[in-house]
Amino acid sequence: MSAGWGWGLLVASGCIDVAWALATKKADGFRDPAWTALSLVLLAAFVVLLTKALQVLPVGTAYAVWTGIGAAGSVVAGILLFGEPADPVRLVFAAITMMGIVGLRLAG
Repeated sequence: MSAGWGWGLLVASGCIDVAWALATKKADGFRDPAWTALSLVLLAAFVVLLTKALQVLPVGTAYAVWTGIGAAGSVVAGILLFGEPADPVRLVFAAITMMGIVGLRLAG
């Protein structure tokens, strides 16, 4: 597998991680069986893709990028879907996280 494919799998895994976080929230502490099942499927999917990506990418950079995608994506999704606060401080730090992701990708 090429590094390009690795980065693609890593981004897909990060996006699935965001979906997993949302499904886990909707699972309501495992009280909703359908959302719980979806959460577990998404968990397995992002782990598989992350594992494949790490076969060709440097672990430090890849894990930092993956974590950043999940963190920033979860902030945005929480604001859009759950009405979480969109105050300027949160948005600035989410933007800093995204800048870090881009910087790590460019440096890697």
